[in-house]
Amino acid sequence: MSGSAETIGDLGEGATLARIFPLLPESSRTILGPGDDCAIVDVPGGRVPLTTDLMIEGPDFIIGLSTGYDIGWKACATNLADIAAMGATPTALVVGLAAPSTTAVTFVENIARGFHDAAKLLAPGCGVVGGDLSRGPVVMLAVTATGDFDGVTPVTRAGAQIGHLVAVAGQLGGAKRGLDLLLEHALVDGQPNPAAVDELWAAHPADIGAQLRPEPPIAAGRAAALAGASAMMDVSDGLVLDARRIATASGVAIDLDLAAIGSLEALTGGEDHAMLACFPPLATIPPGFRVIGRVASGEGVVVDGAPFDARGGWDPFAD
Repeated sequence: MSGSAETIGDLGEGATLARIFPLLPESSRTILGPGDDCAIVDVPGGRVPLTTDLMIEGPDFIIGLSTGYDIGWKACATNLADIAAMGATPTALVVGLAAPSTTAVTFVENIARGFHDAAKLLAPGCGVVGGDLSRGPVVMLAVTATGDFDGVTPVTRAGAQIGHLVAVAGQLGGAKRGLDLLLEHALVDGQPNPAAVDELWAAHPADIGAQLRPEPPIAAGRAAALAGASAMMDVSDGLVLDARRIATASGVAIDLDLAAIGSLEALTGGEDHAMLACFPPLATIPPGFRVIGRVASGEGVVVDGAPFDARGGWDPFAD
């Protein structure tokens, strides 16, 4: 852009992070730094995964389409998925919450209830161990999660090799369908209609649930690591976009099979929080995973052998 400063909106998430990473201080305890689902930090007696994520009213959720309970559930589930994507078992969460001073206390209590129930269902034994509460212009959550590798070798995005199988655990496309339903039928002139949300829950429980209260297959992450997965990540921004991240980190191409995936919308819809993993050809694919492609020579992602334009997926700076 001529005559004006370059913005993060101009660059988008990926390019902005690429500019920031070289400027950050390095820790003497770093085993794996920025760029994967989690960092891995050296601690006395072992190593631990660490991840953090923001959820902000506006770009990430709309109050009235999401309840406080939904927000707490989703904030919990998405961070658990990042820990699981390294092959680790989630152990603890730290939650920072900011909200306007006019926010009802019951709304905040329901956020806590959402955290409680999501952790109990998805990662028994994992809980919230601390955090911070502050005032802000909108509701914002910053969640940090950690876990335990418990003897498992961490699985990063960088280990896929030519000939390996690509498999996924969890559903694809449901969160995008749920979001489309909410925006089309429960948002009128920019205003949410909670009664319409209730009707959508009754008519489309799987898709609305996938968007508002996702249930990532947390145990599948450790199962994949134990089965010898060579690369893995949480599908949070769209299958093609996230598969491209594995391809780039591993220096390979990923060839996806559309028939095995099931639909075009599943290629680009974000927020599924499925586990995407690559396995050596002779590995036993763990229960819950299904093969959807293979690792090939080249770069990027192809679908049925043809290059795929990965429009769609989630970028917080995209219009």
